[in-house]
Parts: sequence; structure tokens; C-alpha cells
Amino acid sequence: METLQAPQQNAIAPRGDAAAGTPFGMRNAPNRQVRHVAAGREYLTFRLGSEEYGIDILKVQEIRSYEQPTKIANAPSYLKGVVNLRGVIVPIVDLRVKFNCVNDEGGVDINSFTVVIVLNVRGRVVGAVVDSVSDVMQLAEQAIQPAPEMSAHVIDTSYITGIANVNERLLILMDIEALMGSAEMGLINSLAS
Repeated sequence: METLQAPQQNAIAPRGDAAAGTPFGMRNAPNRQVRHVAAGREYLTFRLGSEEYGIDILKVQEIRSYEQPTKIANAPSYLKGVVNLRGVIVPIVDLRVKFNCVNDEGGVDINSFTVVIVLNVRGRVVGAVVDSVSDVMQLAEQAIQPAPEMSAHVIDTSYITGIANVNERLLILMDIEALMGSAEMGLINSLAS
């Protein structure tokens, strides 16, 4: 009797520099860029337009190259559709559209750097499309400043957990679980515990 093996993960590394077969496509890779500050939490950093964001690495299941999802009728513009990920139907959310990080024509570009970050949020698998993945960074709590308070009518900063100044650039830290679990995203019924 033949034993079935799970299919290979289609994980990729930022800019294609990781060793094959490693989790996230980046672990144990010789060219992996990990910046260590004093003991703290690790964040996966990625780009949306010209801005750099970070999410808790513990929420990340894998990083995959972009594949066209199957569209769902009447879905909001940021919900690109669903894909079949090893037998699991995964909704794909385009964070570039969600956060209005679009090009001059109002669209988003898909190129060789465009990836889907597969997240495990409250026991549910969700994909997030981003322009590119940068690296994994460890940040000390002292390096993180609170998000500025702004009127909710101007901008919703409830998903921003803080802002870190790293090598003269600002890194916006996002609570991806709160974002994906929000009623506004339309995934709340599926994500409810």
C-alpha cells in the first residue's frame, strides 16, 4: 500500500534568496536578514506601496507566491477571492487595496515580488496580499512608540499597535489578528471563536 505525502509548500523568500524547503522560505537561509535588538518580539516586515509594515511572526503560517484567486460575487474590492491551499479554502485579502496603497491609476501591480502571507488568525487560515516581504526583525519594547492618536473620522489607527524607528525609517506595527477579525473585513463570522 502506497503512503500519500503532503504536497510541497510553495513558500518563497523575499527576492528569491532563501534555501528551499525551509519554513517561511527564510529560516536557516544564509542570506536571511534578521536584525536583533535587545530581547523582544519578532516581526515579519513587508511593503504596502512605499510604506513598511510589521506583523507578529507567530501569526504567519507561510509565505507563498501570488496566484490568481477564484473571485466571489459581490465581495468588497479588497477581498480578492479564495484559493485552495492543500485542501483548505483560504480567503485572500489584498491589504494594498484595503489600506488604499494603490498606484496612480487606482489599481495594484502584481509582479515577481508580490506575495501572499498566509496567516493563522484565531484558528482560521487567511491570506494577505502584499507588495513584497522585507525580512524578519526582532524589536525591543523600548524601540516601539505608541501609534499617534487621531480622530476616528480622519483615520482608523485601531489596528496599529505601534511605530518603530529602525535605521532611520519608520516601521508601522499592525495587529493583524484584530484587523482580520474585525466586522469591517467581513470575515468575523468565520473567525469567531
